[in-house]
Amino acid sequence: MLLPDTQATEAFGASLAAVVRTGDVITLSGSLGAGKTSVARGLLRALGLKGEAPSPSFAIVQPYAPPEVRVAVTHVDLYRVDDPREVEELGLDEALADSVLVIEWPERAEADAWPDALRLALAIEADGARALTWVAPAAWERRWPT
Repeated sequence: MLLPDTQATEAFGASLAAVVRTGDVITLSGSLGAGKTSVARGLLRALGLKGEAPSPSFAIVQPYAPPEVRVAVTHVDLYRVDDPREVEELGLDEALADSVLVIEWPERAEADAWPDALRLALAIEADGARALTWVAPAAWERRWPT
């Protein structure tokens, strides 16, 4: 799927709001500036977030809970994680019990982390558009594509 600009990338993220459920994991892969945070921002806005949704690059984990959003979301950015074992210390398993996990840079975790995740990958095209590819597991079978 081609996303021609930031607005389209955020609109794609917004489309996920209609199908996400507590306990879902969405991973976002791609180079710096590929649009991972734009997808997350679109999702959060569509779930009701009124304020800014900054990239959690420095905080690493940024939770959003009702009434701020309709469904709790834990936005995670693993870019600064150097060792996959550090991911265990973030408490993401506990967060998964009552929220949707949106994880940027999932390749920084163990290779078998989140086997049931909707895996989204963004790549920057020569014209500046974003190419979106995905792997949708069985848990997303009836909900995907949006």
